[in-house]
Amino acid sequence: MSRTSPLTRETAKRAPRARELLRSHDLRRTSSRLRILSLLAASDRHLSTVEACEQLAGSGKAVHPTTVYRTLETFTAIGLIHAVHGPGATRYGITGEPHHHTVCQQCGHVAALASRHLTEAVERIEELTGLRPDCSGSLLVFGCCSDCQE
Repeated sequence: MSRTSPLTRETAKRAPRARELLRSHDLRRTSSRLRILSLLAASDRHLSTVEACEQLAGSGKAVHPTTVYRTLETFTAIGLIHAVHGPGATRYGITGEPHHHTVCQQCGHVAALASRHLTEAVERIEELTGLRPDCSGSLLVFGCCSDCQE
């Protein structure tokens, strides 16, 4: 039986890609930055700073909360990740395929919503307002998630 946690195994698999991303943005490839970027890449959801710290600590590779916060801000500033502001804590996700977000107003859960599902709505927004959303823009759809509706 392996003593390596799934997060650690996943981080190891994604480390070469994380190194390339940091290098391409002229960032030092510190172990903390690599772990944080790999964590976000491995996650199936957007994470708050606290959640990222908890998951890193759970993997046996804790990173100081200040380092996590500053790293997330740096990654957001250069476009490696994006921040979703809503009720509760800001949550962070990997920037990749263009997508929008749903945000639960009760628990703050953020979920990605593929852009292709909202193509007509985005076209209609442009038609109604004259605003042409670009590929870096994101629509935030607020509501109540299925867990909070119960």
